Amino acid sequence: MKSMTCEVIEAERRRRYLDVMTNPSAVTPIDSGQRNPSGEGHGVGALLRTWRARRRMSQLDLASAAEVSTRHLSYVETGRSRPSRELLLHLALHLDVPLREQNDLLLAAGYAPGFREFDLADPEMQPVVTALTTILEANEPHPTLVMDRYWNLVLANASALAFTAGVAEHLLGPPLNVLRLSLHPDGLAPYVADFDAMASHLIHRVQRQASVSGDPALLDLLAEAQSLAPTAASVVSRSSASSDSGSAGTAALPVTIHRDGRSTSYLSVVSTFGTALDVTTSELIIETFYDVTAATSHDR
Repeated sequence: MKSMTCEVIEAERRRRYLDVMTNPSAVTPIDSGQRNPSGEGHGVGALLRTWRARRRMSQLDLASAAEVSTRHLSYVETGRSRPSRELLLHLALHLDVPLREQNDLLLAAGYAPGFREFDLADPEMQPVVTALTTILEANEPHPTLVMDRYWNLVLANASALAFTAGVAEHLLGPPLNVLRLSLHPDGLAPYVADFDAMASHLIHRVQRQASVSGDPALLDLLAEAQSLAPTAASVVSRSSASSDSGSAGTAALPVTIHRDGRSTSYLSVVSTFGTALDVTTSELIIETFYDVTAATSHDR
């Protein structure tokens, strides 16, 4: 695997939770004291209410979708009834709760986590690593990289690593954070044409991740991205308020990089594992950049 790099996933996993959001675009962490549940399931009802509110579901909506009694769901949310392990996982499925946060729900109710979190070096991850290696090698010469939930680089092929040429050492990690590298003035930012459009897209992606998962670490990453690209952040804020994506007449946003007297336009394709059963695999993101310079030059 000479053409690859592997960064150990080192991001500290902070597990705090969010209060019910009155504004769908706002994410506010719940008091971290709720992260120490008692054996009676203290806090799990509040967490279920948070997830239900985040998905914009009423108690009736969730009870109907999960085919459970509205009264029983109300009892669980108010702490009058302790949910079984099976019920919690069943409700989490209908709330589309990520595996990491499903574990947190179980812990809040006094149960053991239901999903392992393997390291890429663990024997159980060998099939996953083999699949990733195959994808990276097969996609050459298209730059392809693998990130974790927090945009830290996990694996990359040689073409993707070429993007790091000329960037500041302090951005190369470990861990190398792809979002920071893309937006930082010492990173790829000076080489990107229409930087604000690209940055707006990346900020929107992180904003959506934070909204879907409620992960405080993603909130921190979002704040950093907004500070690195304030103009783009204001564009995202305005477009969210007006429901205007700003992409009229464009099927997909190409990213054009000017380097060494040459301009190359890329479209990215993002993929994930569809049958992940552990936390690490479920959070891996594979992104491939395809050279579409010839196609985009016709539109200029």
